[in-house]
Amino acid sequence: MEGEMKALLKVSATSSALMAYARFSSAKIPPGFLRLLSLLPVISPLFFLPLSFSSIQLRTISGGLLAWLTVFKLLLLSFDAGPLSPSLPFFSFLLLALFPVNLRPAARRKSPHLLPTAIKALLFSILLFLYRHRDRFPSFLLLLLYCCHIYLTIELVYTGAAFIAGVLLGLNLEPQFNAPYLSTSLQDFWGRRWNLVVTTVLRSSVYNPVRRRWGSAAGIVATFIVSGVMHELTLYYFTLAPPTGEMFSFFLLHGACTVLEMRLKKAAGNREVGWRPHPAAATAATLGFVVATAFWLFFPPIMRNGSDERVLDECEAMIGFLKQFLGRFELR
Repeated sequence: MEGEMKALLKVSATSSALMAYARFSSAKIPPGFLRLLSLLPVISPLFFLPLSFSSIQLRTISGGLLAWLTVFKLLLLSFDAGPLSPSLPFFSFLLLALFPVNLRPAARRKSPHLLPTAIKALLFSILLFLYRHRDRFPSFLLLLLYCCHIYLTIELVYTGAAFIAGVLLGLNLEPQFNAPYLSTSLQDFWGRRWNLVVTTVLRSSVYNPVRRRWGSAAGIVATFIVSGVMHELTLYYFTLAPPTGEMFSFFLLHGACTVLEMRLKKAAGNREVGWRPHPAAATAATLGFVVATAFWLFFPPIMRNGSDERVLDECEAMIGFLKQFLGRFELR
């Protein structure tokens, strides 16, 4: 843990210094190609900073934040788009650049709802307990637990970061998730419910520019292609193994199926009498498709070299560290 704390301090200090340069250089250089060139010395190191961690979880989380979200926010800043602006105070610029948050227009900041987060934290604790008996579980049940693990981890990390940023900035921030387990279509799942911070960034940087030139179908496919590439990069931080293309194929498949789904909905809507499934059936079909394709393409590269087992070992070590740390404050 001591080595990871040193790495965390190094990554935090370096990324903060890089954002200081980005903030002040973008204030001096007008939007466009020249500003993009000026930000390349900031963007390049962000891909290497996550490798400072030996922990799979810290390396993957920091990779998703720095090499994906922060890089894309800086690319948008190059052309005076996205959440970042050189007119922002430096501290606000820093948090918006490095934290998984986006501003939401509102008159005042809404108080966060702590109960749902507490429930998810409890569910995550139960999940860690169940992992102790994973050798008794059939493979499909373990994969279902992994699905829950990914969702709960991302939501808890992002919600915690958003809470800190919201308190420090006093601003109203967009939610990170919107009950993805209630999705009634792939478009609903990816566009309105799952990982909305990434969705907003991809919509601004990829979907909108492509849609304006070639239409919504091309915009959707392009967005999923970029998402697939970035997930392959995130997978590399997780496994440190060469890409196999399976993760990319997962997102390419979902992009194509989302376009097909939209075309079928449009065709059904043009009929005088169109059949629509019950919302519960639509939710079951949507989640079933997401989970089935994840079993097929998403999880195999994660599990192939045993990285998933090492993550579970890290979780056990983290629990032991927290018990030891909290034990120091027990009344004797």
